[in-house]
Amino acid sequence: MTTVRLPGPDGSHREHELRGGREWRTGPFTSRVAFAAAHVVADPFGGNVPGAPAALDWDATLAHRTRLWDSGFGVAEAMDTAQRGMGLDWGTAAELIRRSAGVAGGRLAAGVGTDHDTEDPLTAYREQLEVVLDAGAQPVLMCSRKLAARARGPEDYQEVYAALLRDADRPVVLHWLGTAFDPLLEGYWGSADVPTATGHFLDLVKAYPDRVDGVKVSLLDAAHEVELRRALPEGVRCYTGDDFHYPELIAGDDRGHSDALLGIFDVIAPAAGEALRALDAGDGARYHEILEPTVALSRHLFETPTYYYKTGVVFLSWLAGHQDSFTMVGGLQSARDVVHLGEALRLADLAGLLPDPDLAAARWARLLGVLT
Repeated sequence: MTTVRLPGPDGSHREHELRGGREWRTGPFTSRVAFAAAHVVADPFGGNVPGAPAALDWDATLAHRTRLWDSGFGVAEAMDTAQRGMGLDWGTAAELIRRSAGVAGGRLAAGVGTDHDTEDPLTAYREQLEVVLDAGAQPVLMCSRKLAARARGPEDYQEVYAALLRDADRPVVLHWLGTAFDPLLEGYWGSADVPTATGHFLDLVKAYPDRVDGVKVSLLDAAHEVELRRALPEGVRCYTGDDFHYPELIAGDDRGHSDALLGIFDVIAPAAGEALRALDAGDGARYHEILEPTVALSRHLFETPTYYYKTGVVFLSWLAGHQDSFTMVGGLQSARDVVHLGEALRLADLAGLLPDPDLAAARWARLLGVLT
């Protein structure tokens, strides 16, 4: 067995014996639609310091998307997990969308936002929507900091989104990102009161049910999500964005289920794909058995401040051997401390997600030697 040393917050250390990865199969699943929001791999020599334009390792970035497609997932491109609004500039995001579309081995959705120099939110959305449509990807209309800052009430959101839904030539996904992920989105949809905002959100969906494939809700409130999905028009999917409660939301109940668009699937795709294939076969016990240990990992990675979860995602990709460096655009590799990263290693191992324990241990020892 390979043993690693894990630091504690008081400077002490404990030992953990790595179990190594489980043998996960690849292939499609059919009972749920599931997207993995994919991270980007930074070029370690590309000057990815805070405030600099993103420089990516394109080969490693695209290879990771191929792994997700092989596990049965659609790829949700250029979204929060890829550091939109936290280092990934729109110029690089647009190139990322085009390159991913060029190698697509499965379903591809891509984020449409307003994070570039155009000041008017609707014009900015339209410029990005054109890029996504031209690439052949399904648009995901992300929340806009610009719109949140300018909107004076729900009618401003309704006007902008209605125009975009009329512009799109295919059904879109509407994305509601909560303040845990981005504090600048306080009061989105026209109210800081979640039930009131939900009513405004549903008004939009019900006005354009044929133009909305689904809604992705990232509020980390399972009860709210269940209530919302039951209120959606027939045929409009609810894509869970709840990285805390996804097993039960995806499993569903006798009144329906959630599909998924999740950042945690970037990390747990091999296990989650196998769990969803078990769900296809009607084996709910195996589905929950596979996913149960991933929940502790997900809750750890997404702990407050939640928006720094990307650091743990990239760290575990490096430990798993999917990329050669633990570097992030915007220098975000420094956003979590060594105690947090050590616990992420332990929980990923318990979930069977470190395929080569010797490699993981060697890389962890190198990092620990630098940081402690």
